[in-house]
Amino acid sequence: MIEVRDIRKTFRIPVVKEGAFSGVRSLFSREYREKTAVQDISFRIRKGDFVGYIGPNGAGKSTTIKMLTGILHPTSGEVLIHGQSPQKNRRHVVRNLGVVFGQRCQLWWDLPVKDSYDILAAMYRIEPEFKERQLGMMRELLGLDEFMATPVRKLSLGQRMRADLAASMLHNPDILFLDEPTIGLDVIAKKNIRGFLKSLNKDFGKTILLTTHDMDDIEQLCERVMVINHGALAYDGSIPELRERIGLPSVIRVTYRGAMQVPSDITANGDMVRLPFTIEEQNGDSLTIHCNRRETTAMDVLRILNQWGDVDDVHMEEPDFEEIIHRIY
Repeated sequence: MIEVRDIRKTFRIPVVKEGAFSGVRSLFSREYREKTAVQDISFRIRKGDFVGYIGPNGAGKSTTIKMLTGILHPTSGEVLIHGQSPQKNRRHVVRNLGVVFGQRCQLWWDLPVKDSYDILAAMYRIEPEFKERQLGMMRELLGLDEFMATPVRKLSLGQRMRADLAASMLHNPDILFLDEPTIGLDVIAKKNIRGFLKSLNKDFGKTILLTTHDMDDIEQLCERVMVINHGALAYDGSIPELRERIGLPSVIRVTYRGAMQVPSDITANGDMVRLPFTIEEQNGDSLTIHCNRRETTAMDVLRILNQWGDVDDVHMEEPDFEEIIHRIY
C-alpha cells in the first residue's frame, strides 16, 4: 500500500555572515550549506498496518510525512501510495489520504466546526448523503455534538484534536498519517483519541502511520515501530523484537513471608556457581533483582529464590519502552 524507496531530502540553508555590512554583502553574494534531513530511507507498509514512526526532535519524522503526502519532493528516491507518486499525481493520491498535524489545525479558525466540514466536503466533492453518513459516524465515535456549533478558536486542545481527526476522515481515506496527534493533551483526551484510532484500525481496516514522542501511544496502539535517528532508519520491527535487541534486564520483585537468607552465590555438586541475576535492592522481606531473559528463564530464577525463603508474592516487569528508545538514540 505504501512503498518508500531510498528517499533522501536535502535542504539548502543560507550561511549567516558576520561583521560590518554583513547584511549588504549577503545581497550580492550569498553562501549556502546543505542539511540532510532524511537519508536513504526505505520501507513498506501493508494495508491495515498500524505503524509507529518515532525519533528525537529533528530526526526527520515530519519531513518524511510531508514527502509521503506530496507536500515536499524528495531530493532523490521515490514514494508510492497505491502504486502512484504523491508528487506526480497529488490530486489523485490525496483522495486516499487523511492527515493530521498535531500542532497545526486544518479547520477554519473563526468558523463553527460544522461550517469547516461543509467547506471540506465541497473541496473533496463529497456527495451530501455520503458526507452526512460519514460525519454521523465521526460524531458518534468522537463525541462531536457538544461543540459542532462552536467556533474552532474557542475549542479546548482536546476538542480541536477530535474535530481535526473527524475532518481527516470526512472523505473516508484508506490511509491516515498522524503527526503528534496527542501532543499537549490530558490523560482523558489521550484515552479518547487512542480509542478512536484503535477503532479505525481494527474495526474499519484503516492503515495508520503515527509519529509521536509519547511512548504510551506506541505501546498501546502500534504493532510495528520504525525508529529514525539523524535522518536514517535505525530500527524497523516489532516492540518485543526491539526489547530483545537492546537486551535491557527484566525486573523481578519478590516478597517473602518472614525471614530470608540471601547468599552471594549457590552451590551445585560442591562447586561454586554464579547467580544468573543481580540483586539491585534488598529491603526487609523483599528483593528487587535484574535478569537477562536471553540468558536465563523466569522459572530458573524463581527456583533459586524459593531456596532462600517462603515466597509470598512475585511481580515481574519488562524493560521500560522509553528507556529502550533512549538506548537507540
